[in-house]
Amino acid sequence: MINHGLFLFLQNMTTERHTTFLLSTTFLGPIEYFYYLNLADKVIVEQHETWLKQTYRNRTIIVTDKGTLPLTIPVTKINGNHTKTKDMVVSFRENWPVKHWRSIETAYQNSPYFLYYSDQIKELLFSNTQNLVELNTALTKAVCEMIGIKTDIRLNSKFVKSPAGNVIDLRFKLSPKQPPTIITFPEYTEVFFDKQPFIPNASILDLLFCLGPESKDYLKRLKQQ
Repeated sequence: MINHGLFLFLQNMTTERHTTFLLSTTFLGPIEYFYYLNLADKVIVEQHETWLKQTYRNRTIIVTDKGTLPLTIPVTKINGNHTKTKDMVVSFRENWPVKHWRSIETAYQNSPYFLYYSDQIKELLFSNTQNLVELNTALTKAVCEMIGIKTDIRLNSKFVKSPAGNVIDLRFKLSPKQPPTIITFPEYTEVFFDKQPFIPNASILDLLFCLGPESKDYLKRLKQQ
């Protein structure tokens, strides 16, 4: 269930209120992640935490003709279990960019806006970027530019367990292991709508390739739920 304090905060938020969200880094994160990016005046991305596995930090979930498909970037913990997120190294031994892109292309090549946005996404995936946070940040900022999100996004300089002031801490709330923090997701036409029910809160790629320039308006509608 959504955190009650967070729910009340979002209900009472006005456009005059300056808001900063503290988020984890994500690999082409879910729609709810970009909802907060669009909502905030400023976003601070956590990079000094100890690495957490099986999260959106190196995983995205796309929609295929058979349902959801997780795509995970293989990473190396250079300092073992004490490795910080900022030090996570992307592994290319499995040639994951080729495998991931084949899956993305198969899933979305027939979507309305795939041709408009796919080249830049593909270029970043094949950029050979060694640092996970650097790759994630480049992808996130590229998608924000495509959607029209102009929020100030910065990496933090140190780990703070309990942020003070008007910083809303969502680092550990947006997770594939937990229900979304958004109450409902309005349906839009996904690529395989004729084969399966609507799948909410998939990778931002699902929204981008299906709705294109209407993606930001969709995120604004989430704000009203």
